[in-house]
Amino acid sequence: MLINNKVVIISGGASGLGQATARYFAEELGARVALFDLNEEAGAQTVAAIGAERAFFVKTDVADEASVQAAVDAVMARYGAVHVNINCAALLGPCKVLGKDGKATPLARFAQTMAVNLNGIFNLMSKCAERMALNEPEAGEERGVVINISSGAAYEGQIGQVAYAASKAGVIGINLPAARELGALGIRVNAIAPGLFLTPMASQMDEKVMAALMTQVEAPKRLGDMREFAHCCAFIVENAYLNGETVRLDAASRLRAR
Repeated sequence: MLINNKVVIISGGASGLGQATARYFAEELGARVALFDLNEEAGAQTVAAIGAERAFFVKTDVADEASVQAAVDAVMARYGAVHVNINCAALLGPCKVLGKDGKATPLARFAQTMAVNLNGIFNLMSKCAERMALNEPEAGEERGVVINISSGAAYEGQIGQVAYAASKAGVIGINLPAARELGALGIRVNAIAPGLFLTPMASQMDEKVMAALMTQVEAPKRLGDMREFAHCCAFIVENAYLNGETVRLDAASRLRAR
């Protein structure tokens, strides 16, 4: 699918990888981007940086069905279509099976992470797919593209990542059945499992913590550049034969237990 002038909804689009992708798609590839996020200040700043003619922000809780429906409706009212959905919104949600006191971790802590990282992806993806199905097919094939963001933790979850790893493994599980179902409508579904990226949060880490992380990265021996993530999203959108797949974007890094 060509990206120029397409309408791209990005959850978590006001910060980190989502923001970097929004800027790359709008500023370099000519897309129109809708940023779904809870952080209104960051959303306004991102729109100001991109320009209101190419971007707008909708305060959205991806775990809430009414909030997502209202946000998608706002995009339709403004642009009249949805072509691409990139789901970056997520909680780290530190969680163990047992707490320090040996007590079982409350279910609510596990459920909160799942609500955003897994339920939230299905919530937004399904509502975007409903709109994508109405598009005229590009080149007789494609009406839409969905990219769901997983994590290396889906494969090698660390201690304390029970909820996060489970949610991100669920994202990978969505891929094939969704791609098989929606393919008949001209909608492709893929995922990215990113490794360690130099996000604003990562750049504030202690030097010792950063050095420890670097030992888990094979080659190139550095954290990923956020533009590399954005470029991977663009590649998935543009390559019409890529469907039902998870791309590990991680410099061959593999997480250790802790």
